[in-house]
Amino acid sequence: MRITVEVNGRTRESDVEPRTLLCDYLRHELGLTGTHVGCEHGVCGACTVLVDGEAVRSCLTLAVQMSGRSVRTVEDLAPEGAELTEIQQAFRKHHALQCGFCTPGILMSLTAERNRPAPSREDALDSVRGHICRCTGYRGIKRVVEEIFAESDGENPR
Repeated sequence: MRITVEVNGRTRESDVEPRTLLCDYLRHELGLTGTHVGCEHGVCGACTVLVDGEAVRSCLTLAVQMSGRSVRTVEDLAPEGAELTEIQQAFRKHHALQCGFCTPGILMSLTAERNRPAPSREDALDSVRGHICRCTGYRGIKRVVEEIFAESDGENPR
């Protein structure tokens, strides 16, 4: 099937098999390997990307469903040479990653929450609860949420 999808601000046209998962399309067709594939059941959250601004598990989504839509991957948060986002800077500051496997998905979920009209700390924590991290014990990740979302708790900071 022929699809046209905007990925990281760039229109892409591709022929894909109807059964191709979004994560496989991103990784194998487009070479965007920042989207990690962990459990392949939508449980771990490593494959989370933004579709039209919403956090989506790309291992549960077909590439053909993306035709006419906008997909944003972790590569687009701070393209080469660009400054890290506020969330990425907080991850660095609070040592919120170790092996980094879960990090792209968590960054995308927190980015989706941050872009909501009234982001709250509790909503951000809920979005992180949907991710499995086997290295950090979540302490650093929780500190990131506290720093980024505490001051805006339920209010639009923009």
